[in-house]
Amino acid sequence: MAMLGKRRPPRPASGHSGLARIPGGKAPVQGDAAAPLVIERLAHDGRGVSHDAMGKTVFVDQALPGERVEVGVHVTRKRFDEAHIKTRLSSSALRVTPPCAHFAQCGGCNLQHLEINAQRSHKRDVVTALMARQGIELGAITALNGSQENYRRRARLGVKVDGQGKVMLGFRAPHSHRLVDITQCHVLVPELQALIMPLRQLLTALEAPRLVGHIELLATTDTTVVLVRQLKHHAQDSARWQAFAEAQQVALGAWLGRETPALHWFSAAPQLYETLELKALGIGQAIFSAGTNAKATLTLQFSPGDFLQVNGEVNQKMVAQVVAWLTPEPGQQLLDLFAGIGNFSLPLAAAGTHVHAVEGNPAMVERIIANASHNHLDVSAQQADLSNTETVYALLQERSPLDALVLDPPRSGAEAICQAIGRYKIPRVVYISCDPATLARDAAHLMHAGYRVKQVAVADMFLHTAHMETLMLFEHGG
Repeated sequence: MAMLGKRRPPRPASGHSGLARIPGGKAPVQGDAAAPLVIERLAHDGRGVSHDAMGKTVFVDQALPGERVEVGVHVTRKRFDEAHIKTRLSSSALRVTPPCAHFAQCGGCNLQHLEINAQRSHKRDVVTALMARQGIELGAITALNGSQENYRRRARLGVKVDGQGKVMLGFRAPHSHRLVDITQCHVLVPELQALIMPLRQLLTALEAPRLVGHIELLATTDTTVVLVRQLKHHAQDSARWQAFAEAQQVALGAWLGRETPALHWFSAAPQLYETLELKALGIGQAIFSAGTNAKATLTLQFSPGDFLQVNGEVNQKMVAQVVAWLTPEPGQQLLDLFAGIGNFSLPLAAAGTHVHAVEGNPAMVERIIANASHNHLDVSAQQADLSNTETVYALLQERSPLDALVLDPPRSGAEAICQAIGRYKIPRVVYISCDPATLARDAAHLMHAGYRVKQVAVADMFLHTAHMETLMLFEHGG
């Protein structure tokens, strides 16, 4: 253990690849398709879809509809193959030069080769197709888009020291645990982008770089935070980290320990806030006419580890859309499930409604109560397991009657809730989803319970990726 975390002497390469297997239980199978393929459409994850001469489906990385390509098959399965382009014989008019130099290796932004408006159109098409599978027809879809490419205010960068002692900093390669060493990240906000090269220089200078597992970066309105995940304290390297924090003017913290890491700040712990402008949310006039003590800007305090949307601009547009759909008024009773730090609860309460927020994490419940108190808003909160059907029924029974319900669940969705809602005939339900597949499943439950889709919006929260946020407003049929 004396060498834990320290540099080791270089060792000769073994000649064996560390990519012997790909997650999914199938070993890579190298081979070329017998004939060129024509890409028919995009799959939900952004890969091109074609069929070989035998009719077998082939998913082709970084291929666009209409393109004719020669491919190499890197994974073969019973019902489909996975392939990459060897030669592109024709190019789509929608193909653009990826803005990031690491596009071909990094697994982060897999749609940079597709024109931005086409990316957004594809995301709307995915939602429409998944709903159609459930027999749900959608009308017009509102687009909630950001105005900037450098949007990502949160990121986690992996750190690795290879067998030759080289320190690498970056993100994972597609379908792999292999780390891609980066020098820039096109989607990071400028404050975080500016830290990449200084971090690389610092890691190279550390005496025990192997103690560092990853680095989390966070940019708020007035604070930039660097959090280091480290196996144990190292006095000499801690001094180097401290000098880095002072030179870069960042708040520096470290998660120390192997099994149950504890957060240690190198200076006073920063106060971290998310801000929401009420005027931009369309409730500035309502808040003043309601005669509350709330401010024109809401401040939502959070701590490292709390959930925070990566794109602040698009998040504000999503909150504004929910407020516009629900048109909250004084005297109404709203229930916000999976409430987080109060991202939707507080703006809705700012219009004069009473909001009851529910979270599974007790720490989040405390955060919501504190944020409501700080902003002088009428919000109550409780902890509950929202995946438990009996708990959900009891919660809805206790809070009934309700004027509206807001759902913002994790990727697994809110199936237990959507199965229970029909009994209480809540007039309006807004569902915010980060996974359109589970949203489609849950929407089918709501439709079966007598709800109808009134409005749909797709938020381009994650530019250059196939991920999206989908918002749907349901109204009960009576």
